[in-house]
Amino acid sequence: MIVHIASLTFSGVDIIDVDIQVQISHGIPAFTIVGLADKTIAESRERVRACLSSIGLALPAKKILINLAPADLVKEGSHFDLAIACGILASMNILPREELQDYLIIGELSLDGAILPVHGVLPACIGALERDKGLICSKQNGTEAAWSGNSNILAPGNLIELVNHFKGSQVLVTPELKLDSSDTHYLDFKDIRGQKTAKRVLEIAASGGHNLLMFGAPGTGKSMLAQRIAGILPPMSPREILESSIISSISGKLENGALSKTRPFRAAHHSCSMAAMVGGGIGKKVKPGEISLAHNGVLFLDELPEFPSNVIDALRQPIETGEILIARSNSHIRYQANFQLVAAMNPCKCGYLNDPYKSCAKAPKCSSDYQMRISGPIMDRFDLRIEVANIDAYNYQSVENVVAESSEEIAKRVADARAIQAKRYEGYNIKTNNRLDGELLIAYAVPVDDGVALLNEAANKFRLSMRSYNRILRVARTIADLQDSKNVYKIHIAEALNYRNMNM
Repeated sequence: MIVHIASLTFSGVDIIDVDIQVQISHGIPAFTIVGLADKTIAESRERVRACLSSIGLALPAKKILINLAPADLVKEGSHFDLAIACGILASMNILPREELQDYLIIGELSLDGAILPVHGVLPACIGALERDKGLICSKQNGTEAAWSGNSNILAPGNLIELVNHFKGSQVLVTPELKLDSSDTHYLDFKDIRGQKTAKRVLEIAASGGHNLLMFGAPGTGKSMLAQRIAGILPPMSPREILESSIISSISGKLENGALSKTRPFRAAHHSCSMAAMVGGGIGKKVKPGEISLAHNGVLFLDELPEFPSNVIDALRQPIETGEILIARSNSHIRYQANFQLVAAMNPCKCGYLNDPYKSCAKAPKCSSDYQMRISGPIMDRFDLRIEVANIDAYNYQSVENVVAESSEEIAKRVADARAIQAKRYEGYNIKTNNRLDGELLIAYAVPVDDGVALLNEAANKFRLSMRSYNRILRVARTIADLQDSKNVYKIHIAEALNYRNMNM
């Protein structure tokens, strides 16, 4: 008799069914696992053997064969331990075979019989629900699994609890939902004096989800400004929380199984590799990169030209499509990557190009060589490009008594603008102005007065690409939304052009 146990392997956030077939037959005692299993799965034999021994059971002195089907699919990970153990226990008539077929089973085994947590339980439980199955996982993954909406979840702490549940001597309760209740303390805009233009641009960027590049001399506050954008973004919707949590689950960053309602803000270091940025790994075990971890949030790249050029250029596709496709010889992994890109840079290597107090000794070559590290196509994808000027070092008194606007006040305007966009694009599968395109762009972002003439004049003068042309229209639409204007006018186009530095 062959016992079939349903388990899974991951392809990005999607799951692929794996049928674990267990056969115990007469012959020379052996424990063999076949089906393109990696070393981690091969080591399951010893973990399963020790785990069963810890609960007073011994493997039968027979030939035990475990087949992971389909046989041509590479399987990786320790999450097959529990499924293999359940298959053996079912073959020994300790667990009921028929009832186990109603579940997908994942979990790692400890030598003392405990069931350890594994990554990816949230998408696994969602996949089980789509297949009309329940899920058996570790107790420590139970809270995470509960958010899937699957009501048939068994989350034992150890193997003996699972056996007792099916024997009827113990009842495993359904895990409870848990949301991260810790307070999030955002940095506040009121801490920054001056920089009125930069704050205005950040408000526009947050309102429309636009990509932003800030450049200026060292110490002008570019990083400080960028770090405060998280405090003015609107709360995440339930769908966004679930999407971001699925990616966090796959990468093992979902703490205590609680879903976080805080928008992601990822600040990658300029030594970041290609795999760390877009995602990478061996075989199908491709972990999400920074751009996927920033899904529904902000990706901040400080010192942009210091990043490897191939890493920066890898952002082209996800900026446009909102997802990243990682191609391998034997697999294609897709992750969501709908992020808002905020970057900061100095105008040259030393940072003091055109500074009124310090001079760049190697200008203009220093500046041209430094800025050449960023390709034109990437620069073209920034909707907003502004210079963050230095406050007069000898006249700090001019900003001393100015009461700066708080993040809370700015966030209210951003929320109002986002609400206008959500209502306008209802049914169009977009949420913010940064995704406006085609007929929607013409219908909602083209000025109703002579603003088109102004934009056409700028396009001819600065030889703007069609992408730049459209991005200026999108920014203008956001500016109009902040003013609660139904139409886009020339004044909105003029302000949008002012925030797109043509010299970069």
